[in-house]
Amino acid sequence: MDLLLQPTALQTLWFCLIALMFTAYFVLEGFDFGVGMNVAALGRGRGAAASERRGTILKTVGPVWDGNEVWLIAGGACLFAAFPEWYATLFSGFYLPLLLILLSLILRVCAFKWREKEQGHRWRTAWDVVHVITALLPALLWGVAFANIVAGVSIDERSWVTTSMLGLLSPFGLLGGIVFVLLFWLHGTLYLALRTRDPLRSDARRLASILVVPTLIAAGVFLVWEQLTASHTALTWIPLVIAALGLLAVIPANLARRTGLAFTASAIAIAAAGVQLFGGLFPYVMPAANRAANSLTVANASSSGHTLGVMAISAAIFLPLVIAYQIWAYWVFRHRVEGTDSDQDGLFERARRGYRAAFEQE
Repeated sequence: MDLLLQPTALQTLWFCLIALMFTAYFVLEGFDFGVGMNVAALGRGRGAAASERRGTILKTVGPVWDGNEVWLIAGGACLFAAFPEWYATLFSGFYLPLLLILLSLILRVCAFKWREKEQGHRWRTAWDVVHVITALLPALLWGVAFANIVAGVSIDERSWVTTSMLGLLSPFGLLGGIVFVLLFWLHGTLYLALRTRDPLRSDARRLASILVVPTLIAAGVFLVWEQLTASHTALTWIPLVIAALGLLAVIPANLARRTGLAFTASAIAIAAAGVQLFGGLFPYVMPAANRAANSLTVANASSSGHTLGVMAISAAIFLPLVIAYQIWAYWVFRHRVEGTDSDQDGLFERARRGYRAAFEQE
């Protein structure tokens, strides 16, 4: 086998860690995006009641959305340090879609921070529209981007992507965008069913029962298409089947009103899809659709072994701390959300209030 297709253990480790970070981002930020989409889908109407309902929807992710974005920051930073060639080619070749994602995430921060600054109906409605757009657009663009990464784009001898923006909008790329939107929308809807009370919880369950069928069909077509045309190993059939079973499990769990089980099933489906995409990509990081010799691989796009070793030591120290903190945060904010926060005594309620005061989440 070509040496460029034989990565070292450290190179393989960092490819897997970056895949883990982006997969964690899609699982966690995925339901954030889905909740944002439901500001329109489940928060329809005018007047104070509709505005309060949309506010309740946003409260479910208010304490955790910024923590979920940590995985994107960590993944991007590690990509830059561990695979600078991959980072340079990816961020130059996909400049416009990634810039649009960045601008959407910035506007999303403004929407979370500024919506409650004024009581006016028009003010809050305007920021609700921003929430919907900045949830839908990044989900669509992430899907288009990752579909093109795994399928391959045209790369020249200088590692420049020569595929145009219109070229990225191929049928496979557009299907990837649609699949990401549907997966995140379903995931966020199940999260709302898990975190809210009736009538919003019942409405979320009904919407999830509608969304799961087109999501299952679209995701099945996309992942099988990717497996047959772009995957470099037959082993990725395993996570593909797990993803399909996860989406199928959502149907009976949702019908039985087992919201926690349904949400877990959708999370497993997204995680398995991430494993399938990254697993099928290995040992490449950006395959060249025009000429195989121009492809970027795990072996030829990485930093030196010393750099990867130092990074591995740092990751072994800090990654468990980040995971532990995020688990603690979700445990503190595990209670269902209502139109107004209910008074609950005890350590966790005091911790919740202190956290919100520190990070201005009231």
